[in-house]
Amino acid sequence: MYAFLLSTAVIFVAELGDKSQLMAMTFATRYKVRDVIIGITAATAIVHLASVGIGVAIGESFSDYQGAISLVAGLAFLGFALWTLRGDELTEDEAAKARNSTGAAILAVGVAFFLAELGDKTMLATITLATQEGWFGTWLGSTVGMVAADALAIVAGALLGRQLPEKVIKYGAAAAFAIFGVILIAEGSGWF
Repeated sequence: MYAFLLSTAVIFVAELGDKSQLMAMTFATRYKVRDVIIGITAATAIVHLASVGIGVAIGESFSDYQGAISLVAGLAFLGFALWTLRGDELTEDEAAKARNSTGAAILAVGVAFFLAELGDKTMLATITLATQEGWFGTWLGSTVGMVAADALAIVAGALLGRQLPEKVIKYGAAAAFAIFGVILIAEGSGWF
């Protein structure tokens, strides 16, 4: 249960202000919200299952070095904080692809999200979490966290339009990553 709750919270925060949220809002203007959510969920479940597999393999391979893994994970989370501050924007080309995609809505959204998430900070955060937490809870939690954040973006975008406080979201997400990073470094250093 801890892995599920932790992964849900971390990935939800990681997704705030991410270009995937912008893609979700763009797709929701073209397709039914239900189809967009199904496509996002399918793509996220697949990418995060692979991420968890990678994380578990790393965690098991280096199980004797759990302190070092915590330190590296903490540094990774500090890096994610900086990445979040740098920002992540949807390019005009990506927005055009989202607006003009053809074919079944679920397939179009799913493929776009699958490709967008490969190597993204949410994928890397899921790998990092899976090095130390249970695979199933991490997979389920990371999937729920991402889908919830993207669904929130769709709803907020529909209700508020472009008036979302982007800087507040960016700084809040970066602060949360930094806090997780410091906690992991403290655990790895034996401070906790």
